[in-house]
Amino acid sequence: MSLNLIELEMQDGRLTNFGEFAGKTVLVVNVASKCGLTPQYEALEALYKKYADRGLVIVGVPSDTFKQEFKDDASIAEFCSLNYGVTFPLTKLAKVNGRNRHPLFKELVKAKDGMGLAGPVMWNFEKFLVSPNGKIQRFRPNMKPDDPAIVAAIEASLGN
Repeated sequence: MSLNLIELEMQDGRLTNFGEFAGKTVLVVNVASKCGLTPQYEALEALYKKYADRGLVIVGVPSDTFKQEFKDDASIAEFCSLNYGVTFPLTKLAKVNGRNRHPLFKELVKAKDGMGLAGPVMWNFEKFLVSPNGKIQRFRPNMKPDDPAIVAAIEASLGN
């Protein structure tokens, strides 16, 4: 399935598809509000503010797959706004692994990480960088959003 055709239900109530981001560089991150990695929201927001005008979109996908997220979208949105000032788009709560995995993650998990490994999302805050031409780069949860490898990949994807 083409990534562009995959439907996304956004926190703001809009129903869209991944094609909305055509021509842009998109960093998709499965996020969670009650995780040891939750402070990564701060670096994600900083990346978004720094590169949004050059075509970077960050899409946070809240997930309770690892039992560390609120159970309702309103609580998630409030937490992200109040604690981290998140302005990048968030989808509604979605599963990132298992039989009922969101179609977006069915495609993203085919991408290999820097060690050549594909497969299920390992934990919260796994990052998938989708270039305008559809190339997917995968970064594991412990790699912070402002890690030089991620920043270099974003800059390369954005071009000059």
